[in-house]
Amino acid sequence: MKSELHVPSDLSYLNIVESWLLGCLKIQLKESVDWSRQSSRLRLALVEAYSNVVRHAHKEQPNLPILLRLELKDRDIAIEIWDYGEGFDMSTYFPPNPTEKQEGGYGWLIMNRLMDNVEYQLQVNGANCLKLEATIPELVN
Repeated sequence: MKSELHVPSDLSYLNIVESWLLGCLKIQLKESVDWSRQSSRLRLALVEAYSNVVRHAHKEQPNLPILLRLELKDRDIAIEIWDYGEGFDMSTYFPPNPTEKQEGGYGWLIMNRLMDNVEYQLQVNGANCLKLEATIPELVN
């Protein structure tokens, strides 16, 4: 199953983005998933990615669209978040240090903890792509 959503760079669309993701997955995977656990995990990773695009990549250009792509194969999901900002140079990223009062940098850490794989591609055909991948475990009775 594949699905796409084009959405404005506006945090007021966050509920729509979350509903799209979870709605698509629930239609396909039905009751075979512990949704109370998995929906929190997926929502937090997606919210972090989407809000980073709105607040950072598209900060000066709120009219730029964000493209979200979802692909589900068996129980493996891939979520792509495409933006048209300048992009982020990952070589300048340093994970937050608990002993220092660092303001930013937690999003990347959170996404990597919640998802099985996180990749970022800078300037692919004029856009940047953050890809979040995970396997959705089956509900254990």
